Amino acid sequence: MKGEHMADLIIVESPSKAKTLKNYLGNGYNIVASKGHVRDLPAARLSVDIKHDFAPKYSVVKGKEKLVKELQEAVAKSDKVYLATDPDREGEAISWHLASLLGLDLNEQNRVTFNEITKTGVKNGMSAPRKVDIDLVNAQQARRILDRLVGYKLSPFVSQKIRRGLSAGRVQSVALRMIVDREDEIRAFKPEEYWTIEGKFAAGRKVISAQFYGDETGKLKLSNEEQTDAILSRLENAGYSISSLKKGTRRKNPAPPFITSTLQQEASRRLGFRAEKTMKVAQELYEGVEIAGHGSVGLITYMRTDSLRISEEARAATDEYVRSVYGDKYMPEKPRYFKSRSNAQDGHEAIRPSTVSLTPESVKGSLSPDQFKLYNLIWRRFVASLMSQCIQSTVKLEIKAVGEKEKEGAYCLFTASGYSVKFDGFTVLYDNSTDEEEKGRLPEGISEGESVKERGLGKTQHFTQPPARYTEETLIKTLEENGVGRPSTYATIISTIAKREYVLRKAKQLVPTELGEAITKLLKEKFPKIVNTKFTAQMETGLDRVGDGQQDYIKLLHEFYDDFEVNLEKVKDEMQGVKIKLQEDQTDIPCEKCGRMMVIKTGRFGKFLACPGYPECKNTKPYVVETGATCPKCGGKVISKKSKRGYTFFGCDNWPNCDFMTWDKPTDQKCPKCGKSLFKGKGGVLACLDEKCGYKSK
Repeated sequence: MKGEHMADLIIVESPSKAKTLKNYLGNGYNIVASKGHVRDLPAARLSVDIKHDFAPKYSVVKGKEKLVKELQEAVAKSDKVYLATDPDREGEAISWHLASLLGLDLNEQNRVTFNEITKTGVKNGMSAPRKVDIDLVNAQQARRILDRLVGYKLSPFVSQKIRRGLSAGRVQSVALRMIVDREDEIRAFKPEEYWTIEGKFAAGRKVISAQFYGDETGKLKLSNEEQTDAILSRLENAGYSISSLKKGTRRKNPAPPFITSTLQQEASRRLGFRAEKTMKVAQELYEGVEIAGHGSVGLITYMRTDSLRISEEARAATDEYVRSVYGDKYMPEKPRYFKSRSNAQDGHEAIRPSTVSLTPESVKGSLSPDQFKLYNLIWRRFVASLMSQCIQSTVKLEIKAVGEKEKEGAYCLFTASGYSVKFDGFTVLYDNSTDEEEKGRLPEGISEGESVKERGLGKTQHFTQPPARYTEETLIKTLEENGVGRPSTYATIISTIAKREYVLRKAKQLVPTELGEAITKLLKEKFPKIVNTKFTAQMETGLDRVGDGQQDYIKLLHEFYDDFEVNLEKVKDEMQGVKIKLQEDQTDIPCEKCGRMMVIKTGRFGKFLACPGYPECKNTKPYVVETGATCPKCGGKVISKKSKRGYTFFGCDNWPNCDFMTWDKPTDQKCPKCGKSLFKGKGGVLACLDEKCGYKSK
């Protein structure tokens, strides 16, 4: 009998996931959280024995010694142990590390995974335990060892040649190169002039806007004003008629459900979320949220996936929902299936709501604003993906212009097009249009051969635009298209290069700093393979093959590292004594001891100002970034500071005499009540941080 033996132990990664599982499994289980990784390569040393086939030297993550001991005690008190970490490579590796630390038998079927944390999802997971997948573990180990080798060997070299404290990474350096290469394209771009002519035409009381297309020779590109004026001259006193009118029907299919990359892209475009934020909020929705009347519920399926597969149960539930709410006409004639990319891992479904009947509006009161926004996006996109097409009526017309002095057969042509929605279909929930289609409809009741009157012709000068800088959205798309990194890594890649100040965020654009460009130039010249997109993609494919059991990971590591090591030693010899100087390190702050302009240096504790006359002059002083705001406590200057983990916060420059500190961003706006500086907090709310005032904007 169950009561006569000890409770089974389930180990998950997060406390919130543990809480949600408890909601479904009840008291017969002891559910505890590892709180992420419990064992890893120590940061202070290489921790990889290169000479003995890259054997990793793992140790317990600092600060988790007590937790590991508690887990060992929990295992000793349990009949059965289940490893229920996240269902991906990383989660598989965490389960393997846990098994090793806790003395569990790797041949035992004690690994369970949940694609969704619902009653059904948990039941299915618990009913199908398996062994820890060593191939997946080896794929994660190989990735971790590769990244450690590159980072540990290359970062000191880059730091020595450019500036202390820099890092280079196997994938981050490729992403940085993409951003730098795009900036080079923008600088090299030479704008080309072109002109357009727009005409207004009247058919009775109806007005048509149309663009000049060309003449009897075909399409014309108007390259200068003289050419444009020549066309306008031809059109003086011209007669106009509708020479062609074509009506048609356009059927639009919905976008597929989200995978990790497209979720990050759409959350950036529609919600303004950074990739890191999207994954954090998605993790919360997956692990479980306390929903009024339901307890802790996992609202979405696992959010690290590149598969478009949908379970038949989810499909059936969604079909039932659509029919009951919108009717049969909103269902497609045939069930819609989506094809995943050729290199997609099919371990998980697409990202979808776990329970489609839990609509965004029905759970809104239980969610934070960010959780609601993301859940609403995921829910609508998924349900819409299984609905009927949107049907549009389209019309395209041509207006022929013949001048009084034209030779026979000569004419100019204007074109116009538009559409109207005949049946909204899936767009009732989710419109996936990203193009700049003209939404307006053309006037009805006009016919081919009908004469129209010109009501004005206007010319406009334009210049071709350079390629757009990358945003998080477009960079993720490009990384995915090129096979660089994997869905689970995109957010980390972008946050790393931003945190290290290799790129700056301007609005949504990612702009390389001089530092980022210097690192990229050095790596392109001396380590071309490391920043080669195709080579990095091949490595990713190799890692996927390790995960599928098709490639030996030791062999893969040798294929990469043996050449890398030879090249590294060669470059070190070539660049002995070479130091790359950056313009951005210069300041206009004079050294009070010798008068030279001080430079920015980086030490163990971050940036500081130093006299360039060292060792003759050894003067140094703190590097202070002023914000322009004043301290609400003492009136001193508010300066930007860095935490030990590299996060920016703000404090008074009179510290330690004044202890003012805040995460809220200073602004140049003043409080309407007391006149002190306003600070921007969560949700963009402006607030006065003087406790006596307490002003907040609505």
